[in-house]
Amino acid sequence: MSDRAVVPPTADVDLDGDTLREECGVFGIFGHPDASAIVALGLHALQHRGQEAAGIVSFDGEVFHSERRPGLVGDSFSDGETIARLKGPAAIGHVRYSTTGGTILRNVQPLFAELASGGLAVAHNGNLTNALSIRRDLVRDGAITQSTSDTEVILHLAARSRKPRIIERFIDALQAIQGAYAIVALTNKKLIGARDPLGIRPLVLGELDGRYMLASETCALDIIGAKFVRDVENGEIVVISEEGIESIRFADKKPMRPCIFEYIYFARPDSVVNGKSVYAVRKNIGHELARETSIEADVVVPVPDSGVPAALGFAQETGLPFEMGIIRNHYVGRTFIQPTQSVRELGVRMKHSANRAAIEGKRIVLVDDSLVRGTTSVKIVRMMREAGAREVHFRIASPPITHPDFYGIDTPEKEKLLAATHDLEGMRKYIGADSLAFLSIPGLYRAMGEEARDAACPQYTDHCFTGDYPTGLTDLAIAGPKRFALLAEAD
Repeated sequence: MSDRAVVPPTADVDLDGDTLREECGVFGIFGHPDASAIVALGLHALQHRGQEAAGIVSFDGEVFHSERRPGLVGDSFSDGETIARLKGPAAIGHVRYSTTGGTILRNVQPLFAELASGGLAVAHNGNLTNALSIRRDLVRDGAITQSTSDTEVILHLAARSRKPRIIERFIDALQAIQGAYAIVALTNKKLIGARDPLGIRPLVLGELDGRYMLASETCALDIIGAKFVRDVENGEIVVISEEGIESIRFADKKPMRPCIFEYIYFARPDSVVNGKSVYAVRKNIGHELARETSIEADVVVPVPDSGVPAALGFAQETGLPFEMGIIRNHYVGRTFIQPTQSVRELGVRMKHSANRAAIEGKRIVLVDDSLVRGTTSVKIVRMMREAGAREVHFRIASPPITHPDFYGIDTPEKEKLLAATHDLEGMRKYIGADSLAFLSIPGLYRAMGEEARDAACPQYTDHCFTGDYPTGLTDLAIAGPKRFALLAEAD
């Protein structure tokens, strides 16, 4: 048996604690009598992108209505009374994981402001890499900020623009910001969508009953029976009004560079992102992983849920049986009280349980989507051994994560990333597996349907693996690497 990791008694045993945290999700619709109810359903489908808070803003032709709540969409927007208060044929919504700003109500989106030209509500997915520096300039010039969310910066920039039309003001704001973002905004006459110049964050256009909508993923269209029209292009603003759809380019045309993590982890498997089926890509990743790292074993076991498609591809490629050797309890929330170490340890089994019948006495290949801190992997390997696994071989369906993200994914600073501080053998010893292997970067690009990674102009945003950041990181000089990596608000 391999070296076992020593986990301190006070270690966090939440199996969700070592994942890459979701970004956020946005949804908007214009001109539909059931706008708010449709937005709520869309947010349900996007719940995987953020579980900390949700909000909806609607417009009834005269007044904007807002409901913003901590917690899950189903906890706040499933009752008829709440939806009834959100009157009007146009609405936008947001599900949040707080990568910027704390989980306090004033940070819950959509944010709303009264401008000289009328009301403006904004919700966004991603992170602005110069929001701190812009905020400092705004405050120095007398602006009063009410949140610590970088979304508020967009509102301020639009409000301060001297342009007469709201769209022109919005363009001014977009041209001043850097980073990765998909934005939905609502005015008294228009629904606006915008996608960053590199298309790092996803945004799609859909249609239902002749009315148009915007969403982070196609799965939000599917839940309401809407038709997918097209992806919003990188550097494009889409304006939806009673006159129809207008497309405006606010940035020079350049090759798209979407976030590779949408395919590895973030997007729902049934979504299609930039024309690629997420499920198909994840299965392809499993095939490539098997070709690169196959080993003598008896069974392939996914780490649920995100490891399932890759494990299925791995099993198909190797001919090994695919078994659900870990069963996930989907009905346990993140707020379970864990006052003592013994109860915390029980919390592991509340969320994930070993399926002993599938793994006892067997050599198992565990397939997971990523390895971040490694603490979760330690506990999963231990769980498999306690359930009688004879050998545990860990396979990771992505390359080693060696650099933090600054575009809306909550990653630890570099010093806490296992792959940044350990070599492969050191990582194997730490998690206690008999063997450990990662998908290579060329293998990842092959799984994406590319012949190879174009080093001069990469097809995807893959900085977590390569350190190749596609935009300027202005705020890094203000916040420092540690705070900026955690995307905490500067003082």
